[in-house]
Amino acid sequence: MRTGRLLGSGRTADVYEIDETWVLRRYRDSYGDAAAEAVVMDHVRGHGYPVPGVGAATRSDLVMQRLPGPTMLESLLEGRFGPEEAGAMLARLLRELHALPARRSADPGVRVLHLDLHPQNVIMTADGPKVIDWANAEEGAPGLDWGMSAVILAQAAVAGEPRVDGVRALLAAMLAGQRGASALTEEGLLEARARRAANPTMTAREVELLGEAEHLIRGLIGS
Repeated sequence: MRTGRLLGSGRTADVYEIDETWVLRRYRDSYGDAAAEAVVMDHVRGHGYPVPGVGAATRSDLVMQRLPGPTMLESLLEGRFGPEEAGAMLARLLRELHALPARRSADPGVRVLHLDLHPQNVIMTADGPKVIDWANAEEGAPGLDWGMSAVILAQAAVAGEPRVDGVRALLAAMLAGQRGASALTEEGLLEARARRAANPTMTAREVELLGEAEHLIRGLIGS
């Protein structure tokens, strides 16, 4: 597919402009399955969850609705709102996702999981936050989704980077937003740490921080 200017790059994909309405997200090095990702996005969007619309998809390319607005991270850095508000918003997005029925499983304990929900994957549009990057989505127990978000944020909080206090506050606010079946579990936390350790996009330094990150999470939830 013909692409326009490069709008942004992540660890595994690049996003290109198509026109004012659509963008192309293209995986690099045969990573991911954009067609499978599109199916999940269509499913959750059909149940009212805030995701961009999908135009077309192949294994490597995903054409999706262009979302005007900054990421949640950019909004935080610009001071548009504080970390506590952002953490509460992430918690709400997780709870709302876990309230939806799974696409394949009939098990009531199984839900759609994003597995990479953090401030860079939320776009702050005029209509509210919308969740992007569904490459890691699976069906399973909500505790794993909470675990993945918590470990990602905790790694950032213990990394010694700028705004560490803000990330800790954001993580604490997110964990305070757990409700009922949509909550972090021991199994979810341990599985999330193991998955992050095995993620080939992690640097050696990021893997080294996992123990400290888990300690921070346990301290915040009192376990």
